[in-house]
Amino acid sequence: MSTPDRGEYPGVGRVLVIIPTYNEADNIRPIVQRVRAATPTADILIADDNSPDGTGRIADELSAGDQHIHVLHRPGKQGLGAAYMAGFAWGTDHDYDAVVEMDADGSHAPEELPRLLDALGEADVVLGSRYVKGGTTVGWPFHRHLISRSGNLYVRMALGMPFRDATGGYRAYRTPVLSKIEIESIASQGYCFQVDLAWRSYHNGFRVEEVPITFTERQRGHSKMSSTIVGEALWLVTVWGARARWETLRRGIAGGGPRTQRRDARAGARQGG
Repeated sequence: MSTPDRGEYPGVGRVLVIIPTYNEADNIRPIVQRVRAATPTADILIADDNSPDGTGRIADELSAGDQHIHVLHRPGKQGLGAAYMAGFAWGTDHDYDAVVEMDADGSHAPEELPRLLDALGEADVVLGSRYVKGGTTVGWPFHRHLISRSGNLYVRMALGMPFRDATGGYRAYRTPVLSKIEIESIASQGYCFQVDLAWRSYHNGFRVEEVPITFTERQRGHSKMSSTIVGEALWLVTVWGARARWETLRRGIAGGGPRTQRRDARAGARQGG
């Protein structure tokens, strides 16, 4: 068996792990070290929103000592979705074949990244799932479990998607998918940003796989989740679901089908656009 070129993950190609940061000075060094150990061929992009605690400076130090680590300095706190959008654009501009979303706080175990990338060899999008067989959460109180599971159940019912965990933030995309789902039109943040990406990927016919992960509650720092983000998500999911049902009804009346673009979209992603 031939050895893959340096910097390429077998079956996937060049991989960029995007780690958004805001006040993650206590977490960024260990998480970067763990990613580098788990997937030595992958590159890392730290997208820092001008953290006042010096996270950006630490990121620059890490980058100076390792050619696989890059830093994107952003002018201020603009939200998780905006940070990922900037990271996706950077990855596309630098010719990466796949991009990965990963939290900086250690809740997403870098040691499980090969599991996502192995699945991406046969898929267009891979969702790290807490709620498929083998997935779990660590350190969550009962009410967090209830909110998360209820939210995902509502997403499945409202949007008609089969995924057990459409709200999680540990996932991988082939870069051609991002252009075809028109991510530049996404305005939602956080919790809803992840639902929006999963929904667009599924709705456009891409092959989306779920793999089990262990989600561990952060040990240092503070969560960026808020009731505003959750409220936005519930409202937008309701709107998307209603719109999709109306579109299905309209196509049915016109004699069309609701998934006519699925095979063409999937083929385009596999061929690189």
